[in-house]
Parts: sequence; C-alpha cells; structure tokens
Amino acid sequence: MKSRPEPGELRERALRLLARREHCRFELVRKLGQGGFAQHDIDPLLDEFEEKNWLSDRRFAESYVADHRARAGSIKLAYDLRQRGVRDDVIEAVLGDNRDSELDRAREVWNKKFGTPPVDAAEKAKQMRFLQSRGFTSETIKRAISGSPMAQ
Repeated sequence: MKSRPEPGELRERALRLLARREHCRFELVRKLGQGGFAQHDIDPLLDEFEEKNWLSDRRFAESYVADHRARAGSIKLAYDLRQRGVRDDVIEAVLGDNRDSELDRAREVWNKKFGTPPVDAAEKAKQMRFLQSRGFTSETIKRAISGSPMAQ
C-alpha cells in the first residue's frame, strides 16, 4: 500500500465501495481511513455524497434490515445497525416499519429450526434461548412458541 494516496483516488475508492452495496457513513469513513486517506479529506467528500443522496444511512439501514430480517429480530437488527454507526432515530424509523411482521418472522425462524412444540420445560427453554439469540423480544418468543396470535 502506498504511504500517500493520490488526491483523485479518494473519490474513486468511495464510489467503488458504494457501487458494490449500500454503506453507512461510519463504514465508509473506516474503510477509507484504512486505505490511507486523511479524515480532513474524507468528511467533505462524504458530505457531498450525502447532499447528492449517493450516501444515506437511512437507505443503508433499510437495505440491511431487508437482507437480515428473515433471520433476526428487531433487537439484534438494532444492535447490528448501532455497531455500524447508524443513529438511533434512523434505526427506530426503519424498524418501526417492520414491527408488524416480527411475530411471523419469529415463527418462521422457530419453525425452520424446531417445527414442533416443546415437550418439556428443558426443550421450551432451549427453543426460547435460540429465538432470544436471534434478537426477538420475550413476548414475541412466547407467542411464537405457543402459537397464539399476537395481541392487537
């Protein structure tokens, strides 16, 4: 790796990264910084990208949730997005759009892994721990395992 990247390389590298998939600002800052670019050069470029709507944390969060919601609950999705530097207000807005399907997703994940109701307390605890590790709330887990419809 070169010790000092050329000035035009920053824009090209950022556009190449965005062409592959959506990124949040935090990820791009980290990746470009690892590429040897200076922070004082990165920030104005990413500001420009946000103004042109080429870079959007909201779009990244929507894409991430769409790709991962079949395997994870809202707690895990929110945690993963926070780890990627997405603001809480963006996370809440994106996940708020998906709350309706939380029980259905929990049932699908449970059905794929287990498919049959627990026969004893130990099996029930095992199934609940599994769904909890996938980021579903305890209320959603109880309803998914029991098969009862979600309260309105």
